[in-house]
Amino acid sequence: MIAAAFLAGIGQVALEVVQALLPLVIFFSVFQVLYLKLPRVYVVNLAKGILLASLGMVLFLQGVNVAFLPAGREIGEALAAFDQRWLLIPFGFFLGFLATYAEPAVRVLGYQVEESSSGYIGESLILYTLSLAVAVSVSLGMGRLVYGIPLLWLLIPGYLLVIVLLLFTDKEFVGIAFDSGSVATGPMAVTFLLSLAVGVAAGIEGRNPVVDGFGLIALIALAPILSVLMLGVLYRRTRGEDT
Repeated sequence: MIAAAFLAGIGQVALEVVQALLPLVIFFSVFQVLYLKLPRVYVVNLAKGILLASLGMVLFLQGVNVAFLPAGREIGEALAAFDQRWLLIPFGFFLGFLATYAEPAVRVLGYQVEESSSGYIGESLILYTLSLAVAVSVSLGMGRLVYGIPLLWLLIPGYLLVIVLLLFTDKEFVGIAFDSGSVATGPMAVTFLLSLAVGVAAGIEGRNPVVDGFGLIALIALAPILSVLMLGVLYRRTRGEDT
């Protein structure tokens, strides 16, 4: 029975993936016939790539449905039942760090930054900067749920600080900072941490999972921008002192 439900879930996810990719395949096919006319070997390789990507998406989304989302929600509801709810704040810091440290896109960004800057900005520096930034943002998100802090009280000052930091940071860090915000909100954060926040909101009396459970991803997107811009300020000051 469990196997049948699992296979049914895979079938449903596979159908959704096909529906999502079909317009892209049609778009490419039209351009291939009318304009591109790429060699057959390129078309075959593209077909193989689409097939592998589709298989990966099906397996990933099914894993999210049967594992990450239920686990995150159950953990959140269990944590919300603690008498000492302030423990959610350090627990959120711990989970935020681990989720970002395990995020593949963050590691890709760090590798690209180190390669493009010829080692001027290290991969590990980006990895730990983003991991710590997301850890702080998740702990703030947990604190927001525990103490009922409005989301805008955190977002508006945060983005105002971003504007101020743009005036003082090293220009080489500006693009990296804003890309970091998008990279940090990858599959690990969206699937696990978001469901965790919704579970916590559902488990705390007086909190609405829709109103209070969402917004954590906005904080996660903001924190890497701030942290990388601050890193750019430090780099700029260090370089100024060296000269």
